[in-house]
Amino acid sequence: MITLLVYIGRKLAVAVGIIGGVITVTFFLNFVLPGDPARLLAGQRADAATIIAIRQQLGLDQPLPVQYVRFLSRVVQGDLGRSYVTNRPVLEILIERFPATALLTVTSMAIATVLGIVMGLAAALRPNSWVDTFLMGTALVGISVPSFVAGLLLLLLFGVVLGWFPLAGYIDQGWQYLALPMLTLALRPLSIIARMTRSSMLDVLGQDYIRTARAKGVPPVQVLLRHALRNALNPVVTTVSAWFAGLLAGAFFVEYIFNWPGIGTVAISAIEKLDYPLIQGTVLFTAVVFVVVNFVVDVLYAVLDPRVQLD
Repeated sequence: MITLLVYIGRKLAVAVGIIGGVITVTFFLNFVLPGDPARLLAGQRADAATIIAIRQQLGLDQPLPVQYVRFLSRVVQGDLGRSYVTNRPVLEILIERFPATALLTVTSMAIATVLGIVMGLAAALRPNSWVDTFLMGTALVGISVPSFVAGLLLLLLFGVVLGWFPLAGYIDQGWQYLALPMLTLALRPLSIIARMTRSSMLDVLGQDYIRTARAKGVPPVQVLLRHALRNALNPVVTTVSAWFAGLLAGAFFVEYIFNWPGIGTVAISAIEKLDYPLIQGTVLFTAVVFVVVNFVVDVLYAVLDPRVQLD
C-alpha cells in the first residue's frame, strides 16, 4: 500500500508539473498571437487614449512578471477571464460546451474499441487469409486518411448524396446528428486498435501456455477468451486510454466540420475572432482534462495489473 501511495504521489507530482508548464505556455499566447487585445476591444476607429485606458484596465501595461503572477493567481482560483466577444466567464462557456464534447468522445471511443477488438481478433484467428488482408487493409486506410478528409467524405456521401443524416448541428437526443461525427472521430482509433489487437493476439497465441492449454483439451473458445484475449488486451487497454484522453481533449476539426456544439467549435471560433481569454482558457482546459484522464488511467492500470512495477 505504501509503495502504491508513493507511485500515486510521483504521478501526481508529474501531472502538476505538466499543468504548471501548460499554464506558463498559455500565458505567453497573448504575446505570440497577432493583434492587440486592447485595440480589438476598442474597435478599429478608437483613438489612442481609449486604447491606453483599456490596456491599463486589462493590466497589459504592467511588467511581464507582474502579469504572469496575476494570471497564475486567477487560474489557481478557477478564473480563466472573460470572453472579449461575449463578455461571459470563459470557464462558464467551457463547462457549458464540455458535455457535447464528452458525448461525442465517449460514443466514438466505445464504437472504436468494440469494432477494433472484433476486427483485430477476426484477423488474428485467420492470419494471411483474405479476411486478414481485407480487415488490415481497411484499417490501414483508416489510419492514413486524416479526420477532416474522412469527415468531408462521409458528409458528402451520407449527408448530401444519400441524405440519410443531417449535414451539421445537434439537437438533444437526436442520434442522427451524432452518427457522422461519431464515425469520423472513431475511424482512426478503431483502425489502430484493430492492428494492435491483431499483433498482440498473434504474439499471445504463439506462447507455450496457449499450446499447453490446447494440449490439455481446453475448449477452443475458452482458450481464446480466457487465456489468449485476456492477456492480449493489456497493450490494447493502454492504447484505448491514450486515445480516449486525446479525443476528449481535442476533437476540434471534427466538431468544426459538423458544427458540433463542443469545445472544439468554441476554440476555432475564438481563434477566428482573436478572443484571447477564450483561446487561453480552451488550451488550458483541454490540457488539464488530458492530464487528469491520463493520471487516472495510470493509477488504475497500476492497481489492476500486478505486473506494473511501482518501485
